[in-house]
Amino acid sequence: MLLGSWLAAASSAIWGFLHPGYAGSFVAIILFGALVYVMITRARGGAQMRPIHPLPGLDALDEAIGRSTEMGKPTLFVMGIGDTTDPMTITSYPVLAHVARECARYDTRLIQPNIDPIVYSVNDAIVRESYLEAGRPDAYNPEDVRFLTSFQFAFAGGVWQIMEHERPAACVLYGDFFAESMMIVEMAGIIDSVSIGATANVTQIPFFAAACDYFLIAEEMYAASAYISKEPVLTGTIVGEDLYKFIMLAVIIIGAVWASAAGGPTGFASFFKL
Repeated sequence: MLLGSWLAAASSAIWGFLHPGYAGSFVAIILFGALVYVMITRARGGAQMRPIHPLPGLDALDEAIGRSTEMGKPTLFVMGIGDTTDPMTITSYPVLAHVARECARYDTRLIQPNIDPIVYSVNDAIVRESYLEAGRPDAYNPEDVRFLTSFQFAFAGGVWQIMEHERPAACVLYGDFFAESMMIVEMAGIIDSVSIGATANVTQIPFFAAACDYFLIAEEMYAASAYISKEPVLTGTIVGEDLYKFIMLAVIIIGAVWASAAGGPTGFASFFKL
């Protein structure tokens, strides 16, 4: 009773700076930030971090590029229709860099169409730098990183034209997609291209899962950059997020059991807004 009363009181304005009912959110944010900071610090210090489990969709990237190389056909990388502030666009950059390095390494043509002019500029720099890192700056063709149009279905039509004309052996669809997603994936099937899809857009996940040969679902695409780069900050962030999810799962279970045993809402539920 005493603990329940304290938890209920903690969600009121007695702390002096929290709006009633938001104490739980405040504590959750502080805990999340602390966990991520500690894990990043440990990763930078060289501590052994929990490995990220294998992601078949990412492991298939090299196979898809190898298929393009063997068939003498290009690889197509479509980043969706998000802008530079879109989290799905941002997390796509390391994957694009990896694909570009592998294409440069195997002398495979990479075609990368864009819907946003700023994203186009960023991607042009990423691909150019990746070819330089692979020791093949001469193989980079600026015409293969293209700005098509800012209109959604005109962009989809432009990608269709590229796919029909160039016949890529591998299509990587990685980013924020909407109604154009199924159109592009269907064309990949028509031209017998291996398709690898990744998006966190809930409305498009079912279409990618059904139509793509390989698929990264939701948070897997955010873990991909850490999985590929092994960069300490990214790895530490993923580990911190996973620990936070386990803690929140435990809190939900405890809260559900507590509320059920008490026969209704308790101070615990009031504090954490469960």
